[in-house]
Amino acid sequence: MAVQQIISPIDGSVVAERELASDSVVDAVLAAAQAAQTVWRATAIAERIRLCEAMIAHLEASVADIATEISWQMGRPVRYTPNEILRGAQERARYMMSIATEELADVSVPPVDGFTKHIERTPVGTVLIVAPWNYPYLTAINSLIPALLAGNTVIMKHASQTLLCAERFTEACAAAGFPAGVFQHVHASHSAVERMIQDPRINFVVFTGSVQGGAAMERAAAGRFIGVGTELGGKDPSYVRHDADLALAISENVDGTFFNSGQSCCGIERIYVHDSVYDAFVEGFVDLTKQYVLGNPMNADTTIGPMVNAAAATFVRGQVSAALASGARALVDESHFAASATGTAYMGPTVLVNVDHSMNIMREESFGPVIGIMRVRNDDEAIALMNDSPYGLTACLWTQDIAAAQTIGRRIETGTVFMNRCDYVDPTLVWSGVKDTGSGIALSRLGFGPYTRPKSFHLKHN
Repeated sequence: MAVQQIISPIDGSVVAERELASDSVVDAVLAAAQAAQTVWRATAIAERIRLCEAMIAHLEASVADIATEISWQMGRPVRYTPNEILRGAQERARYMMSIATEELADVSVPPVDGFTKHIERTPVGTVLIVAPWNYPYLTAINSLIPALLAGNTVIMKHASQTLLCAERFTEACAAAGFPAGVFQHVHASHSAVERMIQDPRINFVVFTGSVQGGAAMERAAAGRFIGVGTELGGKDPSYVRHDADLALAISENVDGTFFNSGQSCCGIERIYVHDSVYDAFVEGFVDLTKQYVLGNPMNADTTIGPMVNAAAATFVRGQVSAALASGARALVDESHFAASATGTAYMGPTVLVNVDHSMNIMREESFGPVIGIMRVRNDDEAIALMNDSPYGLTACLWTQDIAAAQTIGRRIETGTVFMNRCDYVDPTLVWSGVKDTGSGIALSRLGFGPYTRPKSFHLKHN
């Protein structure tokens, strides 16, 4: 019997352990999802919306327990974890519900005497969601809600660090009254997930995680002609122009860099600052960074908790050491934070200058509480550096010139461009990336597309 344990980054304790699904259990889950398809795809959209609303309401009612569970599983301070449900998840879910009836309606075509013609949006079938640990509800909601609203059955395999979140979704769907088999979770090994993707009863795969993981998903689906939606690595840049509101740029860049211990898909990972404001920006950034309180995330005064595990912190510390050895200089390092301890998941925020693109800290994903800040002379230099990356999820610009932001934004190779904002997912806008960030599409009016197939009706009257 294979067992998966959740080891808390807070103190190394075992939060929970679960038996991984056997082949027979996985087969039963797939069979139940396939059987439920007939009923669910025939269910009126209004009823699907009602059930999804009831599911979200159940999660909201359970938010106190969920928030505590999130903190114990992945380390985010408990002062912030309720917002994952009460703000982000419910905002995204309710927006997608508000537009579902219109976006899933039949597509009309010009009428022709003697014919009835239209295009229907039919569900793809069963969707497998492989969800990550860093925002375990937000990221799952991005695909779960549109997939269900479009008439698909869903199987969720959550990250091993956040297994309890998948169980919470199952609990919420059951409380809402979903028909049996419409939503199920499975705790599965990598090999079991691969077999599921290769099974003809899976019709679409959604994966959020590493580039290597996304490549494995695509390899497993090769030759099946099914969609694989991926959101993978990122090294999101920030550019502070000469005309930026410095106070705003400093506060938002610090928050965008270090919130969730830097473990955000669209968190800021590198900053470029115009020469004329560089010194003032760096000084303010350093001062604000030093105000963080690193510690046990269950304490109310903690503003930054441990990383997800000691191995992740060791990786980031390795990037920092390599940068320092190549000439970088730390203006803030772990010595400022009493709770930091090498070999543990507790890593204090680190601010580096004298960095360049010969260093991995400026080109390869860190996914931790570290930032490199570079001086640039003009927009062209900033754009070239922002594009010098294998990734492209978001980029943020700090300026008071909207026209300049639009011009620069069109030249940046990224899925989203922010101006005077960062690290935020607006459900009315599509969430996507370029290059090694992957090919997924989520949210907005375009967000239903991956979960439906167009089916034409061309009916000639007698």
